[in-house]
Amino acid sequence: MLGPVILAASRSDRIRRLVSAAPVTKQVVDRFIPGETVDEIVSIVQDLTERGLELTMDVVGEDITTPDQAAAARDAYLELIDRLERLELGTRAEMSVKLSMFGQALPGGHELALANIRPVVEAAAAIGTTVTLDAEDHTTLDSMFAIHEELRKDFPQTGCVIQAYLFRTEADARRLAASGSRVRLVKGAYNEPAEVAHQHRHEIDKAYVRILKVLMEGEGYPMVGSHDPRLISIAQELARKAGRKLDEYEFQMLYGIRGDEHLRLAAEGHRMRVYTAYGTDWYGYFMRRLAEKPANLRFFARSMIGHG
Repeated sequence: MLGPVILAASRSDRIRRLVSAAPVTKQVVDRFIPGETVDEIVSIVQDLTERGLELTMDVVGEDITTPDQAAAARDAYLELIDRLERLELGTRAEMSVKLSMFGQALPGGHELALANIRPVVEAAAAIGTTVTLDAEDHTTLDSMFAIHEELRKDFPQTGCVIQAYLFRTEADARRLAASGSRVRLVKGAYNEPAEVAHQHRHEIDKAYVRILKVLMEGEGYPMVGSHDPRLISIAQELARKAGRKLDEYEFQMLYGIRGDEHLRLAAEGHRMRVYTAYGTDWYGYFMRRLAEKPANLRFFARSMIGHG
């Protein structure tokens, strides 16, 4: 399987330098990451919302090694929220954050990440939107869920992400569904060991459907993070059987992947949210997008060959 190989490469400084230096890289990266600054991303936000879509915004960057860098990540999100407020787009775009950006892996990281994320959640609530805590590798999840639970005491709309390939996730889903949480379900994009995660696609797909059924039948708000046409159809059927209206769940897909499907679902009346990342530290995010889908890797390989 190429996915684990690519994810291992995402941690290699040598391969990072090689990929970053390739002339074609920027063209391909732009497919998934349409800007590096708030100024560059504004037109994308306006265009997508005018097309009837909603967004979740991710300021990319996970290699945080100092508290000052974590504070800078916090400030980048606060700048984004301020811009959305000025554009009167606060109700159409939420934030997605990785707690590693907010200092979670540093000494005292749990408390540091909570202290840094709280003002972002407060600012988002003030303009009528919210924040979703992205899931990272399995060693970080207990901290993420604890921070999510703490934030929901004051901001119950705060969301979190769960990953279908982890063995623990069905139990996490039952707990979150019972508490009425906003939950994005994804397949998972980290190189997890066989002791904690399914390793084969068909096992992951079956787990995804089981967990999605739990969420649809629960008290929360499911966010279906998938580009898989079969899983999208299953999600619609599970929602129908659970008696959910179209505004009681949503679909989420990545910017740059299946754009026509984004518009089709929105035209049918579904809430369709586009996960839109921007920023200069794009490498880790980009490599996970390649690892998730063979089609993404083929797209990059064809571009490399065509410009070699």
